[in-house]
Amino acid sequence: MDEEISIINSNTRNEKVRNFFINNKSKIISIAVVLIIILISAYSFDSYKNNKKKEISNKFNSTTLSYSENTKNITVEKLVEIINEKDPTYSPLSLYFIIDNKLVSNQDEINNYFDILINETTLDNEIKNLIIYKKALFNADQAQEGDLLNIVNSLINSESVWKSHALYLMAEYFYSKDQRQKSKEFFNQIISLENSNSDIRLQAEKRLNRDLSE
Repeated sequence: MDEEISIINSNTRNEKVRNFFINNKSKIISIAVVLIIILISAYSFDSYKNNKKKEISNKFNSTTLSYSENTKNITVEKLVEIINEKDPTYSPLSLYFIIDNKLVSNQDEINNYFDILINETTLDNEIKNLIIYKKALFNADQAQEGDLLNIVNSLINSESVWKSHALYLMAEYFYSKDQRQKSKEFFNQIISLENSNSDIRLQAEKRLNRDLSE
């Protein structure tokens, strides 16, 4: 008897499953098609990104390896194209190459490239913070106090590993302007930081003891 009931229950379940698939055939097919499209699209996009990354990498390598004084203009043109690709690896490297080799003399133009990296390129937080710090370094010799503070403000108010570097830059900036009290305040902030860079802390201590002691 129990075996017969079990068989009946099993047949009932099978019937319900069969009816479910029959009644929802169109929906099931639609869902399956959508899932297949999503998988194909994801694979295609991933393949596109990999190919694009390889293309940018090859372009950067060929451009920088073939650089000479005679190819300066075309080098800048290609590196700027890579910056505008907003690639997290090769766009920053392209800007660094331009700066290191002094390929562009217009400071506003360089700052515009920095802004593309900082504001429009998807970067890890600390890579972005490093680029902000490099922008501050690039502008430190000519920037007004307010402009330089605006650049490093996000670093100074963060827990970034580049915070102590930004503080040191501002401390030295004010020291070079003979604004000793402001310089001392920034050096003291470095000393009070728990996670300040050890070399930066040492340099700050030396500056305070040697040049800014009362």
